[in-house]
Amino acid sequence: MLTTLKTAYTDTRADDLAWALGREPLPALAVLDLELSGAKLQLRLLGASHQVLLEERQGACSETVACMSGNSTPLPLGVAERLGDWEYEFAARVETLSQGSFAGRAQELLALVADHPQGLAGTFPGSPHAFTAMLAQRIEGQVRWRTWHAYPQEGSLVATRTRVGVRMPVPL
Repeated sequence: MLTTLKTAYTDTRADDLAWALGREPLPALAVLDLELSGAKLQLRLLGASHQVLLEERQGACSETVACMSGNSTPLPLGVAERLGDWEYEFAARVETLSQGSFAGRAQELLALVADHPQGLAGTFPGSPHAFTAMLAQRIEGQVRWRTWHAYPQEGSLVATRTRVGVRMPVPL
C-alpha cells in the first residue's frame, strides 16, 4: 500500500533517527494490520518514521525507529536481545548515494512495496523521493520486517532489518 502522508517532513537527516524497544503506540499517519500465521503485526508510519507492533501467543514486541524525545538510543548498527521467549535481532545501515542513483533506488523501493500485500509505504510532501517504506513476512516461525527511510536532501537511505522468533533450546 502506498500513501501520501499529510504531515511536515519531520526527521530530515539520517542522523536524527533513534531506536527503541517497548514504547507505547505513537500516533500514526498510516497503518497496515497483518495476520501472519497466528502473529498479529501492525506496521505504522509516523510523522517521524516507523513503529512495528507484534503480538503473538508468546508475548508482544514494539519497535520504534524515529526521531524521539526522551529515552531513545541512537540508531545502532545491530542489536540482539532476548524478549521473554523470543530472540530479537535488529540491524541498520546507511547508504549515501549520488542524486541520480538515489532517485532510481527510491523508485525501485517504492515499486517493490507499493503493491505488496504485506507492504506499507508513505511519501512525504515536498519530494517524491522522501519516504518511509516497510515490508513484513513470516519465514520458518520467525516474523521479519525491513524498512527504508529516504533522505533525498542528503542522498541518504537508511535500511533496517528485524527478525523476531522463538528462542531455540540449546542442545546438551
